[in-house]
Amino acid sequence: MQVKLASSYGFCFGVKRAIKIAESYENSATMGPLIHNQNEIDRLKNNFNVGLYNSLEEVKKDDTVIIRTHGIPKNDLKNLKNNKAAKVINATCPFVTTPQQIVKKMSKENYSILIFGDSSHPEVKGVKSYGEDQEDVHVVMSVKDLDNIKFKHDKIATVAQTTKKKEVYLEIVNALILKNKEVRVFNTICDATFENQDAARDLSKEVDIMIVIGGKNSSNTKQLQAICLENCSDSYLIENSKELEEKWFNNKKLCGITAGASTPDWIIQEVVNKVQKIK
Repeated sequence: MQVKLASSYGFCFGVKRAIKIAESYENSATMGPLIHNQNEIDRLKNNFNVGLYNSLEEVKKDDTVIIRTHGIPKNDLKNLKNNKAAKVINATCPFVTTPQQIVKKMSKENYSILIFGDSSHPEVKGVKSYGEDQEDVHVVMSVKDLDNIKFKHDKIATVAQTTKKKEVYLEIVNALILKNKEVRVFNTICDATFENQDAARDLSKEVDIMIVIGGKNSSNTKQLQAICLENCSDSYLIENSKELEEKWFNNKKLCGITAGASTPDWIIQEVVNKVQKIK
């Protein structure tokens, strides 16, 4: 099977930075999964004894705690620093820290806050927590969601989850501008996300099958698959080479491969090697 890789794929700056931090602190633990890729989390555990905490209650005195790439809610971070761990290492991606600080600043200036993103995603939960008035911080996934929102102010500030589609964000922003006197728009979607999405879109137009590699719970990886499906109906999301099925490649000649921002090179290479052996 012939393989063609997307022109941009895989680890982004924030994930590379977080992995390097975790590798520098053996015998530590992350607050929540460091990134959305279980295979890489397992590697950090096996090679560097980096554990995982799912709640503040699990943290013991004198522990070293690494804050996940997606960040954590403001009060959780404050409690960790003040009461819990002796050492807190913040591996939150700088591109995630930016919308946190924007929400903090704009809400203090009496702007209602609108976040474009998934309300259940840890990044969005963290960003939302920086609003002064939690009742006036709203999260939407589409233009339709705006119908259910009542802003407290006539000034709106909006940010986006770093891995969301820019086209949908533009639709939401345009709808806000038509109905509100003042709208401050902050483009907080990561450049790496743009590049990976554009590369996946281009590649999916020229191949017979697309393989998207990444965590099933990774927002940016699921977004990549959705984009590929627009042009290539045979687009599959897998976490590793073990999930490949040979029947997918029947009557196919060219396989395109891309990967989410939390997918390490070693997993990508394993998938490439296996696909190339399929006849």
